[in-house]
Order: sequence, then C-alpha cells, then structure tokens
Amino acid sequence: EITIKMGICLSSDASVPAGYKAMKVASVAEKLSDVRNDYNFDKVLGKGNFGVVHLVYHKTTGTKWACKSISKRKLLTAEDVEDVRREIEIMTHLAGNKNVVQLKNTYEDKNYIHLIMEPCFGGELFDRIAEAGHFSERKAAEVMRTIVSVVHHCHTMNVIHRDLKPENFLLSEKGPTGIIKATDFGLSRFFHIGSSLDEIVGSPFYVAPEVLKRNYGLEADIWSCGVILYIILCGWPPFHGDSTQQIFKNILSAQLDLRSDPWGRISAEGKDCVRRMLCRDPKKRLTAEQLLVHPWMRENGAALDDPFVPEILTRMRTFTKMNHLKKEALKVIARNMPSVELAGMREMFQDMDKDGSGSITVDELREGLRKKGASIAFNEIQKIMDNIDINGNSNIDYEEFLAATMHINKLCREENMISAFQYFDKDNSGFITRDELIAAMKDVDVGINVDQILQEVDTNGDNQIDYEEFCKMMRATDFDKLQAATKALKYVVDIEDVPRVSDNQYLSQFSVVE
Repeated sequence: EITIKMGICLSSDASVPAGYKAMKVASVAEKLSDVRNDYNFDKVLGKGNFGVVHLVYHKTTGTKWACKSISKRKLLTAEDVEDVRREIEIMTHLAGNKNVVQLKNTYEDKNYIHLIMEPCFGGELFDRIAEAGHFSERKAAEVMRTIVSVVHHCHTMNVIHRDLKPENFLLSEKGPTGIIKATDFGLSRFFHIGSSLDEIVGSPFYVAPEVLKRNYGLEADIWSCGVILYIILCGWPPFHGDSTQQIFKNILSAQLDLRSDPWGRISAEGKDCVRRMLCRDPKKRLTAEQLLVHPWMRENGAALDDPFVPEILTRMRTFTKMNHLKKEALKVIARNMPSVELAGMREMFQDMDKDGSGSITVDELREGLRKKGASIAFNEIQKIMDNIDINGNSNIDYEEFLAATMHINKLCREENMISAFQYFDKDNSGFITRDELIAAMKDVDVGINVDQILQEVDTNGDNQIDYEEFCKMMRATDFDKLQAATKALKYVVDIEDVPRVSDNQYLSQFSVVE
C-alpha cells in the first residue's frame, strides 16, 4: 500500500463564502491546465479534509506518480490559499535532496489544485517504529542521521519545518532498502537567520518549549528531532500527559527521564545526544551540523568525515565550471521561471543581501556561506564571485544568483529548454549559428572565445548548435537527467509548435494554533 500524507484544512466552516469566486486562487500552480491531459488516474491512495490522493501514470512514459488533488472549495480564506502556495514553493525549493519527497509538477483547473508527487510505497516511519517497539542504537543512529541531514538541508536552504514527527517521514519502499523521505511541508516557513516566529504550531508531543513561549527559530526543529530519537530508543515520548495542556506543562517544566528502563541499557553517548537535543535553552541546543558530528552519531551511524558542503555552495561551484553560453542560457531560464519556483531562492538572496541593495558583495557572500556551515578559503569565494558576476559589476545581482543556484531539475522541463534555445536562435532556423553566438556573447564579454564554445558544444561538426546539442550541453552535469532529456527529444517534433513559457495554520487534528 502506498502512503502520501494529506494536510487538513485550517478552515472548519463547510460552507463556501459568497465572495469565493472573487478570491485569487489562480496562479497557485505551475500549469493552469487539465492534469488528465498528461496523466491517467488509477486507484485512490488516501483521503483527507483537503482532497484525495490518486495513483497516476504519465501518459507518455508510463511512470507511476502520486497526485494529491486539493479541492478549491476547501480553501475558504486567502490564508488557506497562501498555505498551499507556500507548501508548493518550499517543496520546489528543496528539490533534489534524495530524502525529501519530490514534487514533479503542479496543475490547476476550475475545481482543484493538483500536486504530482513522488510515490512512497513503504508507509510511514511511525508504523515502522510501532512494529519494532523501539530500535537498536545502531539502527536509531542510522535513522536519525538521515532525519537530521534532511533538517540540516532545510535549515541551510532557509526553511524551518515546524512539524517534524515520525508520521511525516515516509519510506520509498517496503523492506530494509526503503529510503526515508520527509514530507508534509504545510506548516513550514521560509526563515531568515536572526529572525523569530511566534505562531504556536506543531504536534503536542513534538513541540519545543520556546514555541509555547511564542519566540523561536530553527532550534525548534532540533527539539522535535530529539523527541523522535527518544521515541525511537525507548518507544514513548519524553513528555506526555492526559491532555494537551498537561503535555505542554510537562514540556515546559518536567524533568527529562533518562534513568528508567530501558535507558539503563542505552550508552552514555546515546543519552548525551538526546540530552543535548532536548535542552530547554535553544541557545545551548546542538545545531543540525553539530549533531551530525556528535560521537554517538559518528560511531553508530554512517559517519561522514568530509566537511559539510551546503547545497547552495555545491550549485555555485558547478556553475563556475560552465561555459559562457550555458551560463547565459541559465539566466534566460531563470528570467522565465514562474514566481512559485523562485520563492525559496529569493528568500536566500534576501538573507545574504544584508544591506538590501539588490546585489550581493563578496563579503556578504562569504558571510552568508559561513552561516550555512561552509568552510571555504577567500580566494575560492573571490573565484566564485568572479564567475557568477556575469555582467562584471563586482556584485552578484538577483538574476545572476538565480542562474548560479538553480537546481538541475529545472533543466528537465522541455519548455524551459526550448525557451532558452529560442532566445539564442534569433532567426528561428532550429540552429544557433556562429553569428548568433557572437551577438549573444558580445553583450557579456567581447573577449569570450566563441569558437571554443562551438568546438565544445557542436558535436557533429557543422559549425552550428542544434537543439539536441544544446540540451546535451545544458544537462551534461547529470547523466540520469541527460538520458531523460535524450528520450524527451523524441517527443519534440517541431520546436515552433511547442508553446513558450509565460512568465492552517493547522494541518493536524493534534496541532494547535492560537
């Protein structure tokens, strides 16, 4: 049986307000079209107050996906709509991490918003824990390394989850090879370092004490991870009670029990890890980065001795190795991306742009990467700056930042590639000629060696770049994506026939919003 987590709508009023039709629901999704044009619907996989989840098959490839269909009739307020939009933005922003459920596409029609998502056949981590009662320390460390790694990825990408619990981690398949994947980002928010939140949200057993005090940040996610670890090791939560209020009271003041059975059989390092995650002072709580190098995690888990490299730095380093044509093409793609897909990178750009000037200086770049845990020499920072700064003004502007940090999955979409190709193919001949390449590069840098780019990209030697050669260049950093691109090319018969791209607060019956 397949599992997809369903959110529960904030609004409890079952009626549709008179002004519903005037609400701005459109533009939440990427495609304002009928999802059934691209997918065949199969059996129902799950239901919730928002809508229903179906198993679907892509009509062209036959690939299985899960489609979460959210009824617009249940989106009764502008805030409900914003919650759905934000969840889409955050899932899009976190794309590419193997331990996050992937969002492939979003569609919107008259009655529903459809999310095409990666299916997970192995059920919830919660069920796996319930079946086992509790895990061995080695198994617990292995699971927690994955969970904390996901949280670390979220935090370095300026996202706070706010509803971490075993039910929100799914397994890709049944059996020991199932990969843990985080899901349900309905309560997640974009977050700037140094700011704070005050909404009381989450699930009672997992909520951090500072959340109850209405002043919290990324540390609240670590507390929730600590509760998960406690449950994995002994089988029950550290702070419980007969009512929500009693649970909250114990979270704020009860002593952490690491003495009763089975804690006498848990190693000192294991108990130390739990204690440092469930420290009531968020300033003294370990960060995700610190947890990943904690002795218990390293000894019992798959310890990584290499220094952590945040996702954004990995993308920037990849960008520095690209030729100028590819960099310019990425700028074109970034320029035409829908706003819902750029929301996360916009938040990261604003977080680095401390003076609000609209561009990032080398010092702001160095400090921003340092806060994300990157250990990097100044000369490499300067090299990255020089390579990303395509227009040569000694700063990174927003468009350059987007081009350098865009994830490879954006290049899987044929409409993005076609749009970029047509930008350079001025005469719509189906080829980028040497003259067209010279004209495009002249605005960037007159010193660019166009013949070298042609030699690199023009694999058939006809002194021009066709669409297939262009796609191979753009997707060359990812073999799997390149294979998918080659297959996709079979379905692109005529470039000109393909349209260009135009520009709850509470989700759980156990959650609390005040």
